[in-house]
Amino acid sequence: MHPLRIFWYYLWIAPHAFQCVILFLMIRRRFYRQFPMFFLYGVSEIFQFVVLFSFSRSHLLFDHKYFGLYSASLALSAAIRFAVIQELFGHFFQRYPLLTRPGKLFLRAAILVLLLVSIGLAVLAPGTNADFLLHATYVFDRTASILQAGLLVCLFLFSRYFVLSWRSQAFGIALGFGIFASVDLASSAFRVYGVISQMVYDFINMGTYHCCVLIWIYYLVGTDSDHTHDGGGDDHHSVLSEVPGQELDVWNRELERLIKQ
Repeated sequence: MHPLRIFWYYLWIAPHAFQCVILFLMIRRRFYRQFPMFFLYGVSEIFQFVVLFSFSRSHLLFDHKYFGLYSASLALSAAIRFAVIQELFGHFFQRYPLLTRPGKLFLRAAILVLLLVSIGLAVLAPGTNADFLLHATYVFDRTASILQAGLLVCLFLFSRYFVLSWRSQAFGIALGFGIFASVDLASSAFRVYGVISQMVYDFINMGTYHCCVLIWIYYLVGTDSDHTHDGGGDDHHSVLSEVPGQELDVWNRELERLIKQ
């Protein structure tokens, strides 16, 4: 077997093997209670890998049935990532309960607008019904990637104001998703304009996903309880949230006072 082929299989298999490690760590440290959607994402990714890998090894089932399953798995993965994004926003806003509702409304509005745009692009795309299904699935997946990339930008811009430590699990999960989404969007654009081939695109995305899974393992192993969840933290957390966090605390208390009046 050609060395590139071996490396391709490694990049396909290894991240899902590491996903098993992530699930084990989440069960052992009970992080699945804080991040149930992220836990579900890991379970889904492993299950989809087992099914798709089994079909890819069967020459009788590889043709259209494999790509139909691939489209379905891509749509399922994108839907679960939407749920993970909403779960992470819940963690970021939970310290300020009166800001939770506006934050969720903003997130849902953004998801609705992007989904409508995705449907419109899929309808306008030429091709057969099978092409329409595959194109719609890709657009839906890109929508999730755009939201993930936007989430990463929001984290870097507002991490101080949300009193979110860079050592927290929520930040690590968002960081992994954001990096993968950003690279995926960039590589997709390069592929569309013919800058890179499909094979290079696959290697870039699979390698990036491999790195992101390792990032998640690092944050699950190398950090303690989520600082944003329990309200505690170490000296690094105190330094991070010393001034901006106090401002949001004041805003939250003032909103509570106005509502009670």
